[in-house]
Amino acid sequence: MRRGAVYYNGIIAGVITEEHRKSYIFQYDKDYLLNKDCPSISLTLPKRDDPYQADHLFPFFFNMLSEGENKKLQCRRWKIDEDDHFGLLLKTAQTDTIGPITIKQINET
Repeated sequence: MRRGAVYYNGIIAGVITEEHRKSYIFQYDKDYLLNKDCPSISLTLPKRDDPYQADHLFPFFFNMLSEGENKKLQCRRWKIDEDDHFGLLLKTAQTDTIGPITIKQINET
């Protein structure tokens, strides 16, 4: 299982989890949900208490990934399989993303 903390303009918005490359869960942070000034991270992921679940990486997060030569260069640099979309997301979405969303890997101990 791998997890990433999802931030909206530096404020923790929730956590995205990958379970054995078979399912994905996004859960909003409780404090973020209660703050009326904090918007949904995406039109396709409106704020709600219940977690979102999918058998593929949510399109909103998938669209944060590079394509083509940039993706190949990133995968070579960090030794990530080109089909490991979640691993690539955790590595590349930490800084310099387009828009307010960043993702930082949560290291389980």
